[in-house]
Amino acid sequence: QVQLVESGGGLVQAGESLRLSCAASGPTFSSYPMGWFRQAPGKVRLFVAGINRSGGDTGYADSVRGRFTVYRDNAKNTVYLQMNSLSPGDTAVYYCAARRAYGWRSDSSAYDYWGQGTQVTVSS
Repeated sequence: QVQLVESGGGLVQAGESLRLSCAASGPTFSSYPMGWFRQAPGKVRLFVAGINRSGGDTGYADSVRGRFTVYRDNAKNTVYLQMNSLSPGDTAVYYCAARRAYGWRSDSSAYDYWGQGTQVTVSS
């Protein structure tokens, strides 16, 4: 079992950047495809980005493609989400998730382990 802890959230102004981190426990982090999701108040949890075990394959929601970058450092057991050109529409709690099966997926139900989330608030 893997435990995930997100960090790096905060309050920023529109146009600014943030980098989220998700630190994983355990020696098998590199065996898990990872995903980032977000949930705004009163909304469902939505896919943001995914990355495969090696980091060589990534995918993004249309709403963030070109602004967000997901990458991982398996030596540090950490996956990152670099978020640029933030807008108020990006305000949400951001979660990272790990999946036991092969490959990242955009469906939250495909993930087995979740972090507690980190709040990102973008002011206009």
